[in-house]
Amino acid sequence: MGTGAVVGDAVRESLGRYREKRDFESTPEPSGERTGAASTGERRFVVQRHRARNLHYDLRFEIDGVLVSWAVPKGPTLDPSVRRMAVHVEDHPVEYADFEGVIPKGEYGGGDVIVWDRGTWEPHGTDDPMAAVADGELHAEVHGTKLHGRLVLVRTERKPDDRDDGKEHWLLLHKHDDHAVEGWDPEDHPRSVLSGRTNAEVEADPDRRWHSELPAAEAAEEVRSSSDLADEDELAGLEALGKEGVWQVFGRQLKVTNLDKVLFPGRGSEHPITKRDFLRYVAQVAPVSVPYLKGRALNLHRYPDGSEGKSFWHKEVPDHAPDWLPRWDNPLAGPGETQTYLVADEPAALLWAANFGALEWHPWTSLTSGPERPTYALFDIDPGEDTSWEEVLVLARLHRTAFERLGVRAQPKVTGRRGIQIWVPIRADLEFDETRRWVEQVSRTVGAVVPELVSWKWQKRERGGRARLDYTQNAINKTLVAPYSTRPAAGAPVSMPIGWHELDDPELRPDRWTIRTAPQRIAETGDLFAGMLVHDQDLPTFG
Repeated sequence: MGTGAVVGDAVRESLGRYREKRDFESTPEPSGERTGAASTGERRFVVQRHRARNLHYDLRFEIDGVLVSWAVPKGPTLDPSVRRMAVHVEDHPVEYADFEGVIPKGEYGGGDVIVWDRGTWEPHGTDDPMAAVADGELHAEVHGTKLHGRLVLVRTERKPDDRDDGKEHWLLLHKHDDHAVEGWDPEDHPRSVLSGRTNAEVEADPDRRWHSELPAAEAAEEVRSSSDLADEDELAGLEALGKEGVWQVFGRQLKVTNLDKVLFPGRGSEHPITKRDFLRYVAQVAPVSVPYLKGRALNLHRYPDGSEGKSFWHKEVPDHAPDWLPRWDNPLAGPGETQTYLVADEPAALLWAANFGALEWHPWTSLTSGPERPTYALFDIDPGEDTSWEEVLVLARLHRTAFERLGVRAQPKVTGRRGIQIWVPIRADLEFDETRRWVEQVSRTVGAVVPELVSWKWQKRERGGRARLDYTQNAINKTLVAPYSTRPAAGAPVSMPIGWHELDDPELRPDRWTIRTAPQRIAETGDLFAGMLVHDQDLPTFG
């Protein structure tokens, strides 16, 4: 099942150490006080892979409103036996933390840049990290997608020569802790955690250019077309309609109806959510959500009378659908089975489905070009009746540890209901029984660490209120809800991608984001699931 074999015993041992070090009776949080400019009150760190005159990695910690930075020629590592040279360079503005694109040639640092890793960090052993930097030794506990555990930076000497312009030389190392991995090489993990792209792909088709001579707030120049986004005029057109009408959006004319119908009750003291509100949200997120639907058969969960009414699964494209609507004839369909599926290859197709009463969108995990070969392995943490949210987080963190040990790229999302789902992008060269078997092996390893929380019984009534780690979703035409899809509950909660570090956020809840808050969340964080669009991963041998 691919290369990079990792012994299952090592994963089990790592998960065991994880549990021993944590008190699962309360919300586990990383040690150390978290302050800073981030919206959550946490300090951010970022590592950017930068191809300028020479390839290097820029390691940056948010301290006192700036990014204190080191250039690391060979990159950071999880291998505690390795010492890396790091050159202390000038502080960067915090606006640079999310920059991924191209710095034009001739400007300082000219070359291509990707966000190789990012997350949060806490200083260790000091309440004043800037003073620690001045004193020449910084200990940082990092919580990223690739990097975890204790990094240490130690100043060695100044080099006042022409080569380094008098910049200080430091050593970067990783402590011997639970996150240490011998032989770990950053060049084995070359893709961006922001977009899933390599430096070469960003160079060929950049989103942004950075102009260092401009003020930080103006330095990032958008270079990609925004023609696929719903503009203010299109959104205003929806507001201007009465109860129904023809809406010109995404280059299509959609007949929309019953715009004042309540689809979701309000949450708490909030107003109910109408169909107009729902369509506005779909227009806002469709360009972000469609990449996860494109080229895939789509199962729609329809609620014609709103989220509190009766629902049913709708798969067959109806005869009255417009001719432009993308669709796929399933060659595997037998008599009585769905013959023609909607394929939301463009934002307007998703809006058509939303107007049709589809409150949930469930794409196949395989492409229409290869329906029997999945491009994702899916993990579904399905809470039982007695499973608390804290116990769901325990299970999710154990999965995080397992993926770290296996060297697997994965991303979690809250479901918008009670659970957490994790997607693992893979090459489309395995069959469903192979991915299901692999997911079951990992799931049972996690479950063995906390057997009191997990049941493997198929029937819910036989599980004793415990959670199920449902590996059976890895089958043809078995689906999980799409990123950014709404869920049928009060307030219209959204299935929202999260960073692994957010599992340690005491404010995280499975239904934290709704259609009223999700667009702002996406604007602030970007698409945290973007790395899941790169299907270049082999599943490691587990056993």
